[in-house]
Amino acid sequence: MTAQRTRTNPWHILAVLCVANFLILLDTTIVNAALPDVQRSLDAGIDEALWVLNGYLLAFASLLIVFGRLGDAIGPRRVFVAGLGLFTVASALCGVAAGADDLVWARVLQGVGAAALLPQALVLITATFPAHRRGAAFGIFTAVAGVASVSGLVVGGVLVTELGWRSVFFLSVPVGVAGIVAALRLVPAVAPARRHRLDPVGVLLATAGLSGVAYVLVEGPRHDWGTVTGLVSIPAVAALAVVCLVLFVLWERRQPEPLLPMGLFRDRNFTIAVAIALVTYFALFGVLLVLTLQLQSMLGMSPAMAGVAGLPLVLALSAVAPLAGRLTDRLGGRTLLVAGLAVYAVGVVMLALLPTTSSTALAFLLPLLVIGIGTGLTIAPSTAEAMGEIAPNQAGAAAGVLNTARQVGAVLGTAVIGAVLQNRLTGALRVEASERVMGLPDPARAPYLLGFDTAAERGLQLGGSVAVPPDLSPSVAAQFTRLVHDAFGQAFLAAGRPTLFVVAAVLLFGSALAALMPRPTPAPVVLPTPAEPAWRPHAPIPTR
Repeated sequence: MTAQRTRTNPWHILAVLCVANFLILLDTTIVNAALPDVQRSLDAGIDEALWVLNGYLLAFASLLIVFGRLGDAIGPRRVFVAGLGLFTVASALCGVAAGADDLVWARVLQGVGAAALLPQALVLITATFPAHRRGAAFGIFTAVAGVASVSGLVVGGVLVTELGWRSVFFLSVPVGVAGIVAALRLVPAVAPARRHRLDPVGVLLATAGLSGVAYVLVEGPRHDWGTVTGLVSIPAVAALAVVCLVLFVLWERRQPEPLLPMGLFRDRNFTIAVAIALVTYFALFGVLLVLTLQLQSMLGMSPAMAGVAGLPLVLALSAVAPLAGRLTDRLGGRTLLVAGLAVYAVGVVMLALLPTTSSTALAFLLPLLVIGIGTGLTIAPSTAEAMGEIAPNQAGAAAGVLNTARQVGAVLGTAVIGAVLQNRLTGALRVEASERVMGLPDPARAPYLLGFDTAAERGLQLGGSVAVPPDLSPSVAAQFTRLVHDAFGQAFLAAGRPTLFVVAAVLLFGSALAALMPRPTPAPVVLPTPAEPAWRPHAPIPTR
């Protein structure tokens, strides 16, 4: 690819890309805080509420590879601006939705827009920054991505509390419009060196296969991995998705211009970096699920207070990721990835062992700082290693694969860790309840056990499921409430600790995988030339 000559400071270009990236990744988590209000306002059932979340994720995860290659074909800036425009319009439609169905379809459109613009950002960074500055640029970009992914509950909690659920979506509209104007003025028009064809059969097979995988991961736990409706079942959808993906690979191997160039995976660094990206986001979203339940369900914090308690993770991640990017330019990513994933695993183990049923936000300070440091040491180097040696005409496809791995990892982490936690919690709730029921008088024992049976069946949807019977005396009612809190707290700890150990084991596997990367060779000294002048912090430079 070739870029138009411009005197725009590349850091200004990076700022535009970061704003768009922040918006779309913030929307993967911010809506969680708004769901209860959405349900009340639109009279939506639990199925419709979940599709408000999952419609976005399904469209986002399943179209990244397609739009990555489309950027290679017609130019990344065009696709970036179009994606940001669609995302902005869809956000406005979400904000004015009159019913649950309208909101779900608007969320799907948001996901399509997000899938269109995200792969282009990595291509534009690669085209804008010289090789010896890309690590720093990727560090800043991925720091923004990480902060957006973990700060949704904080921002969402504040907005919903102060301005209502529609404000969560209206927030994106003025920022999106400003981003489009800035992109048209500042971002270079990177043109393909030659015209590429977009493989329609590959698009169909890839979209069907990835949509099926994403559907199975997000909807499987809710349907107990069985029947959805009629002849449609989770195993049937999974089998169809696998068939589509196998056909996609077979088809792509025979195409002169494949949607996904299989030669990308002959690059060991790229393949390992993609696997590490999946592992990192699997762990991040698995940890966020457990952490949210710990803070809100176990300790009774409000969404806003839970967001405040999670700030150490956000601050550590945002501080370390840019530093890791600069170190990647000097040291290569291998050492940082091995160390970062190991540190990440230590933080997860601390999160499993340190909190108790009476913990305050301070108990989470050290574990979350360590997790934030480990995450910050991991995200930027994995991006730099994945994109570092990719040919310009394949950068869009590579970025699509990398971002798809992250989104599949996020969905997989939520689904797998949620299923493990729910399975362990179901048994632990009944055990803890049976151990405490004798502390109640006879009339209160049956409602107590029945309440916990219901809670065990509902799994992770535990809010208010063990109600205090109205005919109990004030003293017995207080005792009933205390025993419910104690039983649930101990059950959650008993279930949450081994669940987090699973996350830590996956991270250690990722660390071992990173050790298989080739050792970096010393970077050559880059001397200024007329085509690439010496870099100065505030001096505009032409892009290549």
